[in-house]
Amino acid sequence: MEKFGLSQPNRRTEDPRLLIGGGAYVDDLAPAGALHAYMLRSTVAHGEITELDVSEAEAMPGVKLVLTQDRLGELDATLGTTPAKNPSDGTRGATPERPILAKGRVRFVGEGIAMVVAETLAQARDAAEAIMVEIEELPVKMDVAPGGPAIFEEAPDNVAYVWKLGDEARVEAALASAAHRVTLEVEDNRVMVASLEPRGCFAEEMEGGRLHVCVNGQGVWGTKGDLARILKVDKALIRVTNPDVGGGFGMKAMAYPETFLVAHACRVLGQPVRWMGDRTESMLSDNAGRDLKQKAELGFDADMKLVAYRTTNLANMGAYNSGYAQNIQSELYSKVMMGVYDVQDACMTSTGIFTNTTQVDAYRGAGRPEAIFMLERAMDYAAKELGVDPFELRRKSFIPVEKFPYTTVSGETYDVGDFNRVLDRAVAEADVAGLDSRRADSASRGKLRGLGVCYYIESILGSPEESAEIEFGADGRVTLYVGTQSNGQGHDTVYKQFLATDLGVPVEMIDVVMGDSDRIATGGGTGGSRSVTTQGTANRATAEKVIEKLTPFVAETLDVDEVSFEEGQFRSPGSNVVMTVLEAAAAAREAGREDLLKTRETTTLPGRSYPNGCHLCEVEIDGETGNLEVVKYTVVDDFGNLMNPMLAEGQVHGGVVQGIGQAVSEHVVYDEDGQLLTASFMDYGMPRAMGLPMIAFYSEPVPSTANVLGMKGCGEAGTVGAMAAVANAALDALWPLGLRQVDMPFTPTRVWQMMQAAEAAIAAE
Repeated sequence: MEKFGLSQPNRRTEDPRLLIGGGAYVDDLAPAGALHAYMLRSTVAHGEITELDVSEAEAMPGVKLVLTQDRLGELDATLGTTPAKNPSDGTRGATPERPILAKGRVRFVGEGIAMVVAETLAQARDAAEAIMVEIEELPVKMDVAPGGPAIFEEAPDNVAYVWKLGDEARVEAALASAAHRVTLEVEDNRVMVASLEPRGCFAEEMEGGRLHVCVNGQGVWGTKGDLARILKVDKALIRVTNPDVGGGFGMKAMAYPETFLVAHACRVLGQPVRWMGDRTESMLSDNAGRDLKQKAELGFDADMKLVAYRTTNLANMGAYNSGYAQNIQSELYSKVMMGVYDVQDACMTSTGIFTNTTQVDAYRGAGRPEAIFMLERAMDYAAKELGVDPFELRRKSFIPVEKFPYTTVSGETYDVGDFNRVLDRAVAEADVAGLDSRRADSASRGKLRGLGVCYYIESILGSPEESAEIEFGADGRVTLYVGTQSNGQGHDTVYKQFLATDLGVPVEMIDVVMGDSDRIATGGGTGGSRSVTTQGTANRATAEKVIEKLTPFVAETLDVDEVSFEEGQFRSPGSNVVMTVLEAAAAAREAGREDLLKTRETTTLPGRSYPNGCHLCEVEIDGETGNLEVVKYTVVDDFGNLMNPMLAEGQVHGGVVQGIGQAVSEHVVYDEDGQLLTASFMDYGMPRAMGLPMIAFYSEPVPSTANVLGMKGCGEAGTVGAMAAVANAALDALWPLGLRQVDMPFTPTRVWQMMQAAEAAIAAE
């Protein structure tokens, strides 16, 4: 049991089950005989639907139902959104209607036009092909800038929102008076989430007229509320479950039409209905990530300290607002816009743009990677322009330890931090002193070597409130009910660690239940690196309450005056008699004390935690082909106290790889007509293990004061730091050629073209 305590690198308890095929994913659990649903999607990016005839499809073998927007009856057949609220004047972003199925007009390739429900998937596909659809094409809006062909009347110039923070006049004055001023523009390319398991769901009727909807999401309560609204039924009549989920990354946290259409079809037909997307369908319809153009202006004093900062971005919303999309590159971006630097003269403007593309929303990091990418790209660029060491330039502007807690210009209060200590460790572990030798070795092989640095900070997000319930069963097992949802991160393991540590219960006697709105009253789901911090705090509070409730009962049972709980056992001073928690629970059950067998607590964190750290990346670029390879990668993170170092390192590795993927190979491409050209893994460049180095991870903790565990969320940190580290390394490698503007992704063709342009510029001089 001690070996399975907190802060131990315990292996995941989930893995044996998953690795031998024991996973229970949504497509595994669909009821036998469930009808199959299939979506007919638009092949046109923008156009008026002039004809939609489903009569032939309805008459085809096996077809039970064909749904279109005008066949949804009295449903509230729209998806909701949270518009951005401009802090400068209180105005809200545009909220044009987003129908569940196309309503008279299609606005992106992949938008659902109709859903066919049939006995088999093949029958549903065949029937979908028989639907007569005529679309009169309209001009397409593809560029991420105001103006162009109108998509919505409610959004003049296709502007979804304008969001501003800070005193622009004051910042302009500070920039104007700065001894040095540097400007940089970058593109943050669109990426697909491409989770291992595509989206899917099924619906079935339950006793008492209730409806069970199983969906591979990131929490059940939002979906339950949306189902109640759209279907116009009481929440009590709906049960939502999340089973095993093969990756979410923010994309699966949002509402999608298929969930509600499947639920409606089940109610209409009185039979279970299932839907599972395939890979190309996912690429066409899943929310994408990033996709913005950014600009930063930095002002430095004569001593090279950063004194002023202004950032602007144009953010692609896609054709409709997704759930939280307007807030990603505005509010969430702003939380870390100033990073780890002691600067109060700063401002930002974010403008959302509607385009005829798939929606863009949260993707691992959600606004914080984009903000740090811009800031840290600009800091490395400034170091080169000003002839200053990039590490020293950062040190001059770090928030000093003595200033914590520190309130940023965006109103965030960083509780603790020691950025110099983390940076020192990173420089040492990455052997920066040996870089010149490695550069020379690369040059001898015809390659350019570059070093990139990124010092990031992240703000964990989501509700600060979470609940836990601990129940002792008649079989001697302990069940922990939690409000978060695993998407593969290892929650089962780390939550068992809490109980093994706090209650002394053997791990093999613990069951963790999550993702079931019938069995768990409330919860915040998973997102924003919140899970272990918020849920762990609730778990600990609930365990403490269990001990508090059992203590007087144990004293009475042992017939002693005083009982304490130490090292997993109740004991009385001066006595050798002990009792474990499981023994106490069994005695309570025998005594009829049911009130002692179930305990629930809800906690609210007093503040957010702010994970931070330094990423150092080295790349080699082939001088003849332009092929860029990440050859060395070092991360030093301050996650506060680690609950399970192995799981934390795994989260960092996964996040770093997603950042490297965006920087080197991933890129969503549409043509001028809005057709998706990267709709399969033959065309979309997912990162692969063979193209990655071993990622060195080190912990340099400064325990957080914002929670009793002293920990800081780690789920998104790898991605927040990786994008700028790789891009800065590419710039460092290409700088000697005269290149000053380098943008992701650094595919061989793009890098080769950059080098050719640099060579031509030199030849022209």
